[in-house]
Parts: sequence; C-alpha cells; structure tokens
Amino acid sequence: MTPPMDEDRRVFTALAQAARAGRRVALATVVHARGSTPRGVGSKLLWDPVAGLVGTVGGGCGEAAVLEAAREVVATGRPRRVRVELTEALEAWSPAVCGGVFEVWIEPR
Repeated sequence: MTPPMDEDRRVFTALAQAARAGRRVALATVVHARGSTPRGVGSKLLWDPVAGLVGTVGGGCGEAAVLEAAREVVATGRPRRVRVELTEALEAWSPAVCGGVFEVWIEPR
C-alpha cells in the first residue's frame, strides 16, 4: 500500500499536470467517515478524463460510485457530495463489505 503522503503527492502532481495542460479534472476527497471504511477522512482521488485515476477513496463499489459522480462533475463543472454506504444490505452479494458509511466531496478543478 502506498503511504498516504506519497499518494497525496501523486494526486497533487497529477492535478498540477492537468492544470498546465488546461484540462478539467475532478478532485474527490473523503470528508466524513463513520464505522469501518476502507479509507479515512482526507483520502483523495483525482479523475482526469485523459490521464485516468490517481489515488483512491477505497476501491470497489464505493469508488465506482464516486468515479461515476466525478465524470458528472467534470461534464457539468458543478461540485457534488456523494454518500457511500457499506452496510449490511450489501453483504448478501459482496464479501468485502466494511460496514461503515463515508462521504466524498467532489469538485471540478
């Protein structure tokens, strides 16, 4: 696993590269976490339509929901808050459910 500071550095380096190239990207940051979640508050993911993903907010179905919202943020230029529930309702089909809830703020950059 990449240490958090190294991962943050990768995210911000990719953000700077996108800015220099004049590309709109989406920066997603975990702003709230309750219970058992794959990543904590402050974890970041950058989605660049050209360069792809850098960083993570936890992987799996939660990250897929965040990525879908990030695409919308890039397309519209409007920020969004996404709530991801990793609760019992998912246990029936996913053995990797953590049981917590986290919220991610996604902003265009």
